[in-house]
Amino acid sequence: MNRRYQGMILASWKPLGVLLVTGVMTTMGAVAVNPCDYGAVGDGVADDTVAVQRAVNESDKGRVYFPRGVYRITDTIDIDLATLGVVNLAGAGGGARVLMAGPGPTFRFRGNHRGTAAPESFTPEVSDRERGPSIVSLEIVGAHPEADGIAFIGTVQASVHGALIREVRHGLHFVERNRNITVDASHIYHCSGVGIFFDRVNLHQANITGCHISYCKGGGVRVLGGEVRNLQITGNDIEYNYDLDATASADVWIDMADGSIEEGTIASNTIQARPSPNGANIRFEAAEKHARIGLWTISGNLIGSQTTNIHLKNVTGIAVTGNHIYTGAEHALLLDGARHVVVSGNSMDQEHNRGRDMANGVRIVNCDGVLLQGNLLSDAHAGTETDGGAVAVVNSRETMIANNQIFEPRHCGIYVENSRNTTISNCMVLHRTGDNPTHAAIEVIGNNPGTVIRDTRYHPGIRGGILAPETAILRDNIPAAAMD
Repeated sequence: MNRRYQGMILASWKPLGVLLVTGVMTTMGAVAVNPCDYGAVGDGVADDTVAVQRAVNESDKGRVYFPRGVYRITDTIDIDLATLGVVNLAGAGGGARVLMAGPGPTFRFRGNHRGTAAPESFTPEVSDRERGPSIVSLEIVGAHPEADGIAFIGTVQASVHGALIREVRHGLHFVERNRNITVDASHIYHCSGVGIFFDRVNLHQANITGCHISYCKGGGVRVLGGEVRNLQITGNDIEYNYDLDATASADVWIDMADGSIEEGTIASNTIQARPSPNGANIRFEAAEKHARIGLWTISGNLIGSQTTNIHLKNVTGIAVTGNHIYTGAEHALLLDGARHVVVSGNSMDQEHNRGRDMANGVRIVNCDGVLLQGNLLSDAHAGTETDGGAVAVVNSRETMIANNQIFEPRHCGIYVENSRNTTISNCMVLHRTGDNPTHAAIEVIGNNPGTVIRDTRYHPGIRGGILAPETAILRDNIPAAAMD
């Protein structure tokens, strides 16, 4: 190293009381309180609850630093921001562990922000004393069946960075009202409940980025009711969040039995699990049609290995684009009661089945205004010899199926039943292996006014190529054998 630069680095280094936190040299020794100074032992045996709470209460500079050790507590550490001001908790990397041996959250941050994210909605008290609480580089481990990680109530601009939260019930629990949340570079692992839980919360502006969220039985990221806007889930590894003993599971689970959620993104994540009862990698569901659940993009993800890969129920305005979707035991994509959904540019390449009899189909049922365009779907075993297919449209209206490649369907390539204004255009429904068990390339049954099938290449099946009533408009379709 150049001596001049080496000398500058050494000159800037302060050997005592310095901690590197998220890339910034902070003189923690000068401003942080240490629970050990208040009687904490940090041996994993002694009860350090009182000492940790005292350290938080007397952190007049707003910083509490946990040196290497295991701090066993038996009651929630309450952090009342209105009383204490902003409090930031930090640990010695992976060496500082808080062991929660009692029920409830390990730490509870409680603020009083009742405004929005707009600057004029902040009261002076919130602006001066409550903005920006954080947890950095601290491990939380549950040692009680009802232990939780961190609860947030009424906070604004809270952040969790570099945390490891494991073996608790819920990892991060957001309730009542919060604004402007950031969770990044954290590991949330092996929870009996939910990894990141938005529990009937009024929440606007939240980012979950660059995290590992895995083996949480109640869901990796779950939104249950409430009012949520602007939720971004990007660049995470969200895996194996399922429960074989539950009635339903999902890695990312938007559950709006009541409430609303709009304006969000699920992008550039790896999301995979194992087939489980009523399981999904991504599930959006509302109790009824036309609920305020939608205005989302699901883009650029790797999604696989569940009963249903993506399940969208009673949503409005969702774009599913550019994902690789594989090994759906029943469905790669299930749209149920969905309205105005675009599914474009996805690879649903099921060669990862490795001999497993996965259905992997796309099913569109009771939907209104769906565009399925430019997708590749291979080796789909969905449907039976009498109904259903790799792509099935049932009891729906205004559906466009265009420019898709459907290879090696088991039973039927495209199946339409009792649906209005369905257009199938410029698709390929082909068997390229020489073995063709398909009973038909395209089948239309029931009452289907406004059906148009045009410019599609297909391999005829056992019962025929395109099976459609005389009311359907067929134009310029080409049996693939005519082009061989």
